[in-house]
Amino acid sequence: MQIDYPAIARTIASLTEGEDDAVALMATVACELHHADDRFDWTGFYRVVAPELLKIGPYQGGHGCLVIPFSRGVCGAAARRGEVQLVPDVNAFPGHIACASSTRSEIVLPVRDGKGELIAVLDIDSDRPDAFTEEDSRELTAILGQVFGRL
Repeated sequence: MQIDYPAIARTIASLTEGEDDAVALMATVACELHHADDRFDWTGFYRVVAPELLKIGPYQGGHGCLVIPFSRGVCGAAARRGEVQLVPDVNAFPGHIACASSTRSEIVLPVRDGKGELIAVLDIDSDRPDAFTEEDSRELTAILGQVFGRL
């Protein structure tokens, strides 16, 4: 099953309408995305909790790393650079943090509030190599903007 982005965007918009608690929004987005696509093996947020520091937030899937500094891994790179990280082979990414040995590819997207401040990153892992596309990057960025841009 491959994600239907227009449908999931409508569902997430409906479920999150009027909500302004970031953690509640993250929990809802993680759940909806995780169950919408077979490629998504782990789907969750790492929240900015201190300067240069991410801490695990709401997620779906097996356990994740609890704390990730901006200086490490794919999540840290997305937070540090403020850009989507599309990684077709995690073993080829310098400094990749192996929270789960099954992860083969990954996409990590910055999450910004309405003021443009980085509040988290959305991390989606797949047990398939080269699982994510530019379409995933565009569509997920749009969903994150729609949900978190109003905070």
